Amino acid sequence: MPFDAFTPFTVRTASGIDIYGMKGGKGPPLLLLHGHPQTHMIWHRCADELAKHFTVIATDLRGYGASSKPAGDPAHATYSKRAMAADQVEVMRHFGHARFLVCAHNRGARVAHRMALDHPEAVDRLMLLDIAPTLSMYEQTDRAFATAYFHWFFLIQPAPLPESLIGANTDLYIERVMGNRHAGLAPFAPEALAAYHAALRQPGAVHAMCEDYRASATIDLEHDRADIERGHKVGCPLRILWGEQGVIGRCFDALAEWRKVARDVSGRSLACGHYIPEEASEDLVKEMLAFFEASGP
Repeated sequence: MPFDAFTPFTVRTASGIDIYGMKGGKGPPLLLLHGHPQTHMIWHRCADELAKHFTVIATDLRGYGASSKPAGDPAHATYSKRAMAADQVEVMRHFGHARFLVCAHNRGARVAHRMALDHPEAVDRLMLLDIAPTLSMYEQTDRAFATAYFHWFFLIQPAPLPESLIGANTDLYIERVMGNRHAGLAPFAPEALAAYHAALRQPGAVHAMCEDYRASATIDLEHDRADIERGHKVGCPLRILWGEQGVIGRCFDALAEWRKVARDVSGRSLACGHYIPEEASEDLVKEMLAFFEASGP
């Protein structure tokens, strides 16, 4: 079973948020962050191999999985990527890791982008999977992107509209949103898909998910613009991977966009769609070993 050799944990942050995760392996610390509408289970095909080389810590983001799901606020600051990044830095410090490696997918990658800006002393190397910067994606939205990523614009509608509609059938939401990609639902192991279904059925989970996206369309953009105005960029080595069958590759020049906001960027596409950790786990692990082990133990 996934994560059999890992130890589950819950860390309470200074702000009173409980972050759940799994910890295993030994070596340099590596934080793994998941995307929407998923949990730490996205790493189930990668975790055992990574644990041979790293101390792996795979968490559920604030609002997702078994982590806390606080109510949102009018400014959406509760689910700002700044707040969500601070959660993860606290988790790593709890385990004695002042500086660490990060690999993150989708929403987790947006959290990790903010982490590298707000906590440059903490992030040694950063790998982001299948995203372009949030600000550039909103500013370059066209019909093709809006059609493919309709949920970006649906989830940000004022409460309780999306919460009510999704909450009426959370299983359908997951199956249609995740299954409406390049490979359908085929990449997802039954136990992983069951975990995603169970997570979104929890009280407060749909609201938290919506607040995550509302924050990205409001307060997160304010933070991103402020960094751009003062010339503050990601300083650590940044590796970008995207699925050649995914929306990022079709709609954006990912490397060009990241080079506007980061100083040391490399990357390439992989032969898969959006869900890289589950569609192309072997290729991803090879990329991670090559990129992260270069930093040494």
